[in-house]
Amino acid sequence: MATATESNVLEAQPRTPGNKNVARRVRQGGKIPGVLYGAGKQSLTVTLDPRQVTRILHSATGHNTIFDLSVEGGESTKAMIVDWQYEPIKGKLLHIDLKRIALDKVLRVNVPIFLVGESAGVKQEGGIMEQMLREVEVECLPGDIPTHFDADVSHLTFGKVLRVSELPHSEKIKILTDPNQPVAHVTSVKEEVVATPEAVAAEAAAPAEPEVIKKGKQETEEEGAEAPAGKAEKAEKPEKAEKKEKK
Repeated sequence: MATATESNVLEAQPRTPGNKNVARRVRQGGKIPGVLYGAGKQSLTVTLDPRQVTRILHSATGHNTIFDLSVEGGESTKAMIVDWQYEPIKGKLLHIDLKRIALDKVLRVNVPIFLVGESAGVKQEGGIMEQMLREVEVECLPGDIPTHFDADVSHLTFGKVLRVSELPHSEKIKILTDPNQPVAHVTSVKEEVVATPEAVAAEAAAPAEPEVIKKGKQETEEEGAEAPAGKAEKAEKPEKAEKKEKK
Protein backbone atom coordinates (compact mmCIF):
# COMPACT_ATOMS: atom_id res chain seq x y z
CA MET A 1 0.00 0.00 0.00
CA ALA A 2 1.37 3.42 -0.96
CA THR A 3 2.11 5.68 1.98
CA ALA A 4 2.35 9.42 2.54
CA THR A 5 6.10 9.52 3.17
CA GLU A 6 7.99 11.57 0.57
CA SER A 7 11.70 12.22 0.09
CA ASN A 8 11.26 15.82 -1.11
CA VAL A 9 12.51 18.77 0.92
CA LEU A 10 10.63 21.89 1.97
CA GLU A 11 12.89 24.84 2.67
CA ALA A 12 12.07 27.49 5.29
CA GLN A 13 13.65 30.64 6.68
CA PRO A 14 13.31 31.73 10.30
CA ARG A 15 11.48 35.01 10.96
CA THR A 16 10.75 37.28 13.89
CA PRO A 17 7.19 36.95 15.22
CA GLY A 18 5.04 39.99 14.61
CA ASN A 19 1.54 41.33 13.94
CA LYS A 20 -0.57 41.29 10.80
CA ASN A 21 1.51 44.02 9.19
CA VAL A 22 4.61 41.83 9.44
CA ALA A 23 2.77 38.89 7.86
CA ARG A 24 1.51 41.19 5.10
CA ARG A 25 5.05 42.28 4.27
CA VAL A 26 6.11 38.62 4.10
CA ARG A 27 3.39 37.93 1.51
CA GLN A 28 4.30 41.04 -0.48
CA GLY A 29 7.81 39.60 -0.72
CA GLY A 30 6.46 36.46 -2.41
CA LYS A 31 6.59 34.22 0.68
CA ILE A 32 4.00 32.99 3.17
CA PRO A 33 4.29 33.02 6.97
CA GLY A 34 4.20 29.75 8.89
CA VAL A 35 4.69 28.16 12.30
CA LEU A 36 6.61 24.98 13.12
CA TYR A 37 5.81 23.16 16.39
CA GLY A 38 5.63 19.74 18.01
CA ALA A 39 7.98 17.02 19.31
CA GLY A 40 8.27 18.80 22.66
CA LYS A 41 10.33 21.61 21.13
CA GLN A 42 9.77 25.35 21.10
CA SER A 43 7.60 26.77 18.33
CA LEU A 44 9.40 28.49 15.49
CA THR A 45 8.00 31.12 13.14
CA VAL A 46 9.19 30.73 9.55
CA THR A 47 8.62 31.88 5.99
CA LEU A 48 8.14 29.46 3.11
CA ASP A 49 7.85 29.36 -0.66
CA PRO A 50 4.11 29.02 -1.49
CA ARG A 51 4.95 27.07 -4.66
CA GLN A 52 6.68 24.33 -2.67
CA VAL A 53 3.77 24.15 -0.21
CA THR A 54 1.22 24.03 -3.03
CA ARG A 55 3.13 21.19 -4.68
CA ILE A 56 2.84 19.13 -1.50
CA LEU A 57 -0.85 19.92 -0.96
CA HIS A 58 -1.66 18.94 -4.56
CA SER A 59 0.37 15.73 -4.50
CA ALA A 60 -1.19 12.26 -4.31
CA THR A 61 -0.72 12.17 -0.53
CA GLY A 62 -1.87 15.75 0.03
CA HIS A 63 -1.62 17.23 3.51
CA ASN A 64 -0.73 13.79 4.91
CA THR A 65 2.62 13.95 3.13
CA ILE A 66 5.62 13.60 5.45
CA PHE A 67 8.64 15.47 4.11
CA ASP A 68 12.03 16.80 5.17
CA LEU A 69 11.83 20.36 6.46
CA SER A 70 15.08 22.29 6.30
CA VAL A 71 15.19 25.57 8.26
CA GLU A 72 17.96 27.89 7.06
CA GLY A 73 20.67 28.14 9.68
CA GLY A 74 18.73 25.85 12.00
CA GLU A 75 17.18 22.43 12.34
CA SER A 76 16.24 19.78 9.83
CA THR A 77 13.33 17.56 10.74
CA LYS A 78 10.57 15.38 9.37
CA ALA A 79 7.36 17.38 9.20
CA MET A 80 3.85 17.48 7.78
CA ILE A 81 1.27 20.17 7.06
CA VAL A 82 -1.47 20.24 9.69
CA ASP A 83 -3.30 23.46 8.80
CA TRP A 84 -3.37 26.04 6.02
CA GLN A 85 -5.38 29.12 5.05
CA TYR A 86 -6.35 30.44 1.63
CA GLU A 87 -7.36 33.93 0.59
CA PRO A 88 -11.10 33.50 -0.20
CA ILE A 89 -11.24 35.52 -3.44
CA LYS A 90 -7.93 34.94 -5.25
CA GLY A 91 -7.22 31.56 -3.62
CA LYS A 92 -3.66 32.41 -2.57
CA LEU A 93 -2.05 30.74 0.44
CA LEU A 94 -2.03 33.02 3.47
CA HIS A 95 -0.57 30.92 6.29
CA ILE A 96 0.72 27.42 6.99
CA ASP A 97 1.12 25.34 10.16
CA LEU A 98 3.77 22.61 10.24
CA LYS A 99 4.27 19.85 12.79
CA ARG A 100 7.49 18.02 13.61
CA ILE A 101 7.11 14.28 13.11
CA ALA A 102 8.86 11.44 14.93
CA LEU A 103 8.84 8.38 12.68
CA ASP A 104 8.65 6.02 15.69
CA LYS A 105 5.49 7.57 17.17
CA VAL A 106 1.91 6.95 15.99
CA LEU A 107 -0.15 9.71 14.43
CA ARG A 108 -3.84 10.40 14.01
CA VAL A 109 -4.76 11.58 10.53
CA ASN A 110 -7.77 11.63 8.22
CA VAL A 111 -7.49 9.49 5.09
CA PRO A 112 -9.80 9.93 2.05
CA ILE A 113 -12.05 7.15 0.71
CA PHE A 114 -12.27 6.45 -3.04
CA LEU A 115 -15.13 4.37 -4.46
CA VAL A 116 -14.02 1.79 -7.03
CA GLY A 117 -15.97 -0.60 -9.24
CA GLU A 118 -19.38 -0.35 -10.89
CA SER A 119 -22.28 -1.12 -8.61
CA ALA A 120 -24.81 -3.76 -9.67
CA GLY A 121 -27.53 -1.52 -8.26
CA VAL A 122 -26.49 1.24 -10.64
CA LYS A 123 -25.74 -0.88 -13.71
CA GLN A 124 -28.62 -3.36 -13.54
CA GLU A 125 -31.27 -1.71 -11.35
CA GLY A 126 -31.02 1.88 -12.52
CA GLY A 127 -30.10 3.39 -9.15
CA ILE A 128 -27.57 6.06 -8.29
CA MET A 129 -24.54 5.75 -6.02
CA GLU A 130 -24.46 7.98 -2.96
CA GLN A 131 -21.25 8.39 -0.95
CA MET A 132 -22.05 9.42 2.61
CA LEU A 133 -18.53 9.34 4.09
CA ARG A 134 -15.47 10.66 2.28
CA GLU A 135 -12.70 10.14 4.85
CA VAL A 136 -11.93 8.20 8.02
CA GLU A 137 -9.66 8.90 10.97
CA VAL A 138 -6.81 6.42 11.43
CA GLU A 139 -3.94 5.88 13.83
CA CYS A 140 -0.59 4.50 12.68
CA LEU A 141 3.10 5.20 12.34
CA PRO A 142 4.02 8.00 9.91
CA GLY A 143 5.54 5.57 7.45
CA ASP A 144 2.31 3.57 7.28
CA ILE A 145 -0.13 6.38 6.51
CA PRO A 146 -2.07 5.32 3.39
CA THR A 147 -2.73 7.78 0.60
CA HIS A 148 -6.39 6.65 0.50
CA PHE A 149 -8.72 3.70 0.99
CA ASP A 150 -10.24 1.93 -2.03
CA ALA A 151 -13.84 0.97 -1.28
CA ASP A 152 -15.20 -1.66 -3.68
CA VAL A 153 -18.89 -0.96 -4.40
CA SER A 154 -19.41 -3.47 -7.23
CA HIS A 155 -21.48 -5.75 -4.97
CA LEU A 156 -23.88 -3.04 -3.81
CA THR A 157 -27.54 -3.39 -4.76
CA PHE A 158 -30.68 -1.74 -3.40
CA GLY A 159 -30.88 -2.25 0.35
CA LYS A 160 -27.16 -2.97 0.85
CA VAL A 161 -24.83 -0.52 2.59
CA LEU A 162 -21.03 -0.38 2.54
CA ARG A 163 -19.74 0.40 6.05
CA VAL A 164 -16.42 1.51 7.52
CA SER A 165 -15.76 -2.00 8.84
CA GLU A 166 -15.54 -3.26 5.22
CA LEU A 167 -12.70 -0.92 4.21
CA PRO A 168 -9.57 -2.95 3.40
CA HIS A 169 -6.53 -2.03 5.48
CA SER A 170 -3.38 -3.57 6.90
CA GLU A 171 -2.88 -4.56 10.51
CA LYS A 172 -0.51 -1.63 10.92
CA ILE A 173 -3.44 0.78 10.59
CA LYS A 174 -6.12 1.27 13.23
CA ILE A 175 -9.32 2.87 11.99
CA LEU A 176 -10.81 5.09 14.70
CA THR A 177 -14.04 6.01 12.90
CA ASP A 178 -17.16 4.09 14.00
CA PRO A 179 -17.05 0.77 12.08
CA ASN A 180 -20.84 0.80 11.61
CA GLN A 181 -20.89 4.21 9.96
CA PRO A 182 -22.19 4.01 6.37
CA VAL A 183 -19.78 4.84 3.57
CA ALA A 184 -21.96 4.41 0.48
CA HIS A 185 -25.22 2.89 -0.76
CA VAL A 186 -27.41 2.73 -3.86
CA THR A 187 -30.50 4.90 -3.82
CA SER A 188 -33.37 5.21 -6.27
CA VAL A 189 -33.70 8.01 -8.80
CA LYS A 190 -36.36 10.48 -7.77
CA GLU A 191 -39.03 10.60 -10.48
CA GLU A 192 -40.34 13.97 -11.59
CA VAL A 193 -44.07 14.26 -10.98
CA VAL A 194 -45.91 15.37 -14.16
CA ALA A 195 -49.14 17.21 -13.52
CA THR A 196 -52.25 15.70 -15.18
CA PRO A 197 -54.76 17.90 -17.07
CA GLU A 198 -57.24 17.38 -14.22
CA ALA A 199 -54.67 18.61 -11.68
CA VAL A 200 -53.90 21.65 -13.82
CA ALA A 201 -57.60 22.46 -14.14
CA ALA A 202 -58.11 22.07 -10.38
CA GLU A 203 -55.17 24.34 -9.65
CA ALA A 204 -56.49 26.96 -12.06
CA ALA A 205 -59.90 26.87 -10.36
CA ALA A 206 -58.47 27.15 -6.85
CA PRO A 207 -58.06 30.99 -6.77
CA ALA A 208 -61.74 31.48 -7.64
CA GLU A 209 -62.83 31.32 -3.98
CA PRO A 210 -60.62 34.15 -2.69
CA GLU A 211 -61.83 36.33 -5.58
CA VAL A 212 -65.46 35.79 -4.54
CA ILE A 213 -64.62 36.71 -0.96
CA LYS A 214 -62.79 39.81 -2.11
CA LYS A 215 -65.67 40.77 -4.38
CA GLY A 216 -68.17 40.35 -1.58
CA LYS A 217 -66.02 42.54 0.64
CA GLN A 218 -66.00 45.24 -2.01
CA GLU A 219 -69.74 45.10 -2.27
CA THR A 220 -70.00 45.46 1.50
CA GLU A 221 -67.70 48.45 1.41
CA GLU A 222 -69.77 50.00 -1.39
CA GLU A 223 -72.93 49.46 0.60
CA GLY A 224 -71.24 51.06 3.56
CA ALA A 225 -70.33 54.03 1.41
CA GLU A 226 -73.99 54.50 0.33
CA ALA A 227 -75.30 54.29 3.89
CA PRO A 228 -74.64 57.99 4.81
CA ALA A 229 -76.63 59.10 1.73
CA GLY A 230 -79.62 57.09 2.91
CA LYS A 231 -79.43 58.76 6.31
CA ALA A 232 -79.36 62.14 4.59
CA GLU A 233 -82.64 61.35 2.83
CA LYS A 234 -84.29 60.48 6.16
CA ALA A 235 -82.97 63.71 7.64
CA GLU A 236 -84.87 65.70 4.98
CA LYS A 237 -88.31 64.45 6.17
CA PRO A 238 -88.54 66.71 9.25
CA GLU A 239 -87.93 69.75 6.98
CA LYS A 240 -90.91 68.77 4.82
CA ALA A 241 -93.00 68.38 7.96
CA GLU A 242 -92.07 71.89 9.09
CA LYS A 243 -93.13 73.31 5.70
CA LYS A 244 -96.55 71.65 6.04
CA GLU A 245 -97.03 73.18 9.46
CA LYS A 246 -96.19 76.67 8.13
CA LYS A 247 -98.80 76.25 5.44
